[in-house]
Amino acid sequence: MTLLAEPATGGIIDGARLTGERRVRADVVVVGSGAGGAPVAKALAEAGKRVVVVEEGAYFATRELTARPRDMTALLYRDGGQVATVGTPAIMLPTGRAVGGTTLVNSGTCFRIPERIATRWRDELGVEIEGLDALYAQVEREIGVRRVTPDLAGANARIAKRGADALGWSGHYLDRNAVGCQGSGVCAFGCPTGAKQHAGEVYMNAAHAAGATTYTNARVVRIDMDNKTARGVTARTRGGGTLVVTAGETVIAAGTLHTPLLLAASGLGNEHLGRHLSIHPATAAWAIMDEVVDMAHGVPQSYGVDEFASEGIMLEGIAGPPDYLAMAVPYSGARHRELMLGYRNIAQFGLMIEDTSRGHIPVGRIARAASPGRPIIRYDLNAHDVKTIKNGVTRLAELLFAAGATRVILPLARMPELAGAAELPRLRAHDARAGELKLMAFHPLGTARMAAAPREGVTAPDHRVHGTTNLHISDGSAVPTALGVNPQLTIMAFATRLASRLLA
Repeated sequence: MTLLAEPATGGIIDGARLTGERRVRADVVVVGSGAGGAPVAKALAEAGKRVVVVEEGAYFATRELTARPRDMTALLYRDGGQVATVGTPAIMLPTGRAVGGTTLVNSGTCFRIPERIATRWRDELGVEIEGLDALYAQVEREIGVRRVTPDLAGANARIAKRGADALGWSGHYLDRNAVGCQGSGVCAFGCPTGAKQHAGEVYMNAAHAAGATTYTNARVVRIDMDNKTARGVTARTRGGGTLVVTAGETVIAAGTLHTPLLLAASGLGNEHLGRHLSIHPATAAWAIMDEVVDMAHGVPQSYGVDEFASEGIMLEGIAGPPDYLAMAVPYSGARHRELMLGYRNIAQFGLMIEDTSRGHIPVGRIARAASPGRPIIRYDLNAHDVKTIKNGVTRLAELLFAAGATRVILPLARMPELAGAAELPRLRAHDARAGELKLMAFHPLGTARMAAAPREGVTAPDHRVHGTTNLHISDGSAVPTALGVNPQLTIMAFATRLASRLLA
């Protein structure tokens, strides 16, 4: 078999066209091209390292992002956006699968972690990330983070701000990684204008320009180990072939749901692998307004209310085109039709919580398996988090009525709607149950969590897998705990830190 050199100019090789066996050599192989993998690929390629990235999804140019939710969901999301947890309640957990990972389809919201989170990492797990503010600042410069302006935010955000101001709640327009945003309202389906500075747009394009090569449509099935040393990875291509990448350093950025499966299939990890899963359960409420909202116009997630952050509740805007509303509201039949006919007068606001519940991904069944397979995501919402979500829903209803809503639709099966603000006491007294909540989640973290000692986690503070010499984790699975805020900036900061350490 011939050991192939990569093209000197870098770029993308489509695994859907690769049959047979291909063997390549690199200084560094990176598995995944999202928030955790792409910054590493860029930094090392620009430093002159030969970098090979292996990405399970495909590459989509901006011109291919049509802004049609029904089409883009099937193309850009894993399993058409239908990944869900197993437990009470079942929770939709959509993740991206493409060059850029979930950053291609997220809201673009950027937060630094609260200081109390960094303190918790240090005190509970012995993890102290030195220079984190400087890392954040570097990433913010690279991905063009800036605050949403009121005119770009749209009417949906202005309604939420009006409610927060009337109640005296702390809130602000959000920071996002978008440059030249036109308020197309379809962030969750790929930015059709190229304004969103996602990992593919910023980091992978630069990595390719510096000589890195990305194999798309190629799924890594094994980390090739020699005792404690990683020698690279083996992948299966969509074209039915095998790709073997031999490398001096191996970086796993397959995502919180899939990194533990890959480690287990390679005979790696410890009793913490697949455990400690947090997901930031989220939901929304919908307001029927007397005014025209047209929530598809503007930035979908552009305003946030942090008044209740100390209670683990973050209220954040969320909106979208009619397709999005049709999929989200808890109605069917004639009531669904009536609601959709009034789309232009509907406002929406969301919430997420810093969950204390912890799920897990069973990995014992796939140890040394031929293929990691698909994750089974076990997650049950505990009583504390049920109460927190219910309190958050109550705050949403208060916010929307304060903003002028005539009716508010709730994500509660036993109390689906409030006919007016006079019904708020009924909501406050409602004893919510886990099984009646309509939830989604977007930020899985922690399944190979970072900890100073292997008795507490899988990944060491220097990003190595405990017990290995040159195998590194760079994705949400290594983030030690739930953050209570959107995590993409933190994952990119961790990746930037890892890249600096590899170069040092």
